[in-house]
Amino acid sequence: MDKDALLYAIRASEGRVLVSESIAITQPLLNNVTNAELAASQGADILLINMFDCENPHIQGLPAGIAPDQTLHELQRLTGRIIGVNLEAVDPQFAVAHEDIWKMKPGRAATAENARKLVAMGAKILVLTGNPNNGVSNRALGLAAEEIREAVGNQAVIITGKMHGAGVVRESGSAIISEQDVAWFASQGADIILLPAPGTVPGMSQQQVTALIDSAHAHGALAMTAIGTSQEGADVSTLRQIALMSKMAGADLHHIGDTGYMGIALPENILAYSIAIRGVRHTYTRIARSINR
Repeated sequence: MDKDALLYAIRASEGRVLVSESIAITQPLLNNVTNAELAASQGADILLINMFDCENPHIQGLPAGIAPDQTLHELQRLTGRIIGVNLEAVDPQFAVAHEDIWKMKPGRAATAENARKLVAMGAKILVLTGNPNNGVSNRALGLAAEEIREAVGNQAVIITGKMHGAGVVRESGSAIISEQDVAWFASQGADIILLPAPGTVPGMSQQQVTALIDSAHAHGALAMTAIGTSQEGADVSTLRQIALMSKMAGADLHHIGDTGYMGIALPENILAYSIAIRGVRHTYTRIARSINR
């Protein structure tokens, strides 16, 4: 699937695409099965890998003996899903040295070189965003989007935006993204604009997110609402509420985050979110369909 075919499929789904994020470096919930495979089993259409270092490619839970440059290809082979990877656009003005799990590494930076490596490894989607406390700004995201679009051309879909402040306090809460930011991201080469889902970031009401999604669509981009505030570990009824608010706001894709406990959303929440946006028929079809079809 090339970029145009993938974007067409997303548009044609009418807001029924579920993106599940998981962390590459944490111990999998099921020990010897990757968190990404678990997410796929609960109905995820696109598997987004966070904390994937393209200089030292590794995903916990994959079978032993996989060549590093085949890591993403092997995950795609095992799951039959589209694979995406996060890259982080750290702004030197806001960069912070820390020792948290999210500590920045060169192989996760949103650079042209890393983008080319990931595409060669099998990534179909590059998500330019930021992990907690790493100092990722909207300015840095827009500049990275332009650089990476020039580097990969039509080989990958580029998603750009933040699901939380990512270490920049003045770009947090209701100020996390503006309609001007949306327009700029689109002009810089972003195919899809990432926005916090309604109810996840202070001030991000359904009405506010609707206006931002309308702006994205007006500039020819799609929109993905994201849960990046650990609410992927909330109760099922909260996830259903976020799912329906995102659908009503106009989301083309729905993202669920990677830190229910640590490494993946609660599996029951992935399933509940899928059922909320498309019902059991589509959800069970996604779960049941063999990857050999």
